Amino acid sequence: MAYIERFFNPLAVLSKKSCLLLGPRQTGKSSLIRHHMKNYKTYNLLDSNTYISLQKNPSLIRQELSTKDKIIVIDEIQRIPELLNEVHLMIEENGVNFFLTGSSARKLRKKGVNLLGGRARSRSFHPFIKSELGSDFNLDKALQFGLLPSIYFSDDPDDDLREYTNSYLQHEIAAEAVVRNVGVFTRFLEVAALSNGQLINYSQIASDSEVSAPTIREYFQILEDTLIGHRLEPFKKSKKRKAIMSPKFYFFDNGVVNQLIGRTSITPKTKEYGEAFENYIHHELNSYCSYHQHLKPTLKYWRSTSQFEVDFILSEKTAIEVKAKKNITSRDLKGLKALKEENICERFIVLSLDDTPRKIDGIEILPYHLFLDELWCQQTCGT
Repeated sequence: MAYIERFFNPLAVLSKKSCLLLGPRQTGKSSLIRHHMKNYKTYNLLDSNTYISLQKNPSLIRQELSTKDKIIVIDEIQRIPELLNEVHLMIEENGVNFFLTGSSARKLRKKGVNLLGGRARSRSFHPFIKSELGSDFNLDKALQFGLLPSIYFSDDPDDDLREYTNSYLQHEIAAEAVVRNVGVFTRFLEVAALSNGQLINYSQIASDSEVSAPTIREYFQILEDTLIGHRLEPFKKSKKRKAIMSPKFYFFDNGVVNQLIGRTSITPKTKEYGEAFENYIHHELNSYCSYHQHLKPTLKYWRSTSQFEVDFILSEKTAIEVKAKKNITSRDLKGLKALKEENICERFIVLSLDDTPRKIDGIEILPYHLFLDELWCQQTCGT
């Protein structure tokens, strides 16, 4: 299969500063390296020989430095956090820019990522977005199997997703985070996936997982550190209607959610289809915010104590409601109309499966793909 160009271009960042790129396994970081960084010295810490050599002697990377090495790549840096001392030294003394990738910030945070002290820009990497796939994008496929590159183009996505959740989520992440009981963590993953896109209720999830609420809080932090999920904070600026203060939590990929809860099919016009569609739109918006950090975008949701709700607020200007249906009517606009009365946001949109754009009472009804085309109109990632 030909390489699919990703929105994030590492060379755009590396022309100015070192970069730490974090993303879950199989999001395509290694392919990105092979495509963009093939002319630069690369240390892949998943390679056993490289790992053993550098673990025994982290300074080996400095000893092997030549005058032509202006950029150096280290893949899966979290496997040897101590290498960051050498990275720091070589940035300072040799003027080398590093492209560092990893699947977890947890070990790095514990063992010294702060040593880089602003000398590297931190970025997140995500599964495919629609604009990257172009004509290969299929919504139903994305909702069922997700958008991890190796899964999306697999000839047996069910089997590959099963292996991904078993070997990576349930065991590798649990081991990395020093989870004492993998069985309990596995049960938590299923309960958390069942509450995907909902308000985080630590007490209820603790009860369903049969562990304490503090343990559940730690488990959610593990998912955030490994970028398996993202906390969505509430929009609090409404005055006429008091906002709920609790965050929501979204998993990073629909295929992973479906595998964790044993959902074998996503059928249009069902509640499950609507939830998966909302999770997919969150993925697109969250990826947009990650890849456009130079614009300082924000993503939140709004729900009033009187139960009016808007799914997403982008940069406190654009209110977005997500409906996996055609023929949007005024009944679908209650949350947006309530927020519109606050005179805070500038644009109000329903993303739907409608065929053509239109307006109802000043609220845009947009086919989701037209909105995403507009959102991702830039071709290269800002630094």
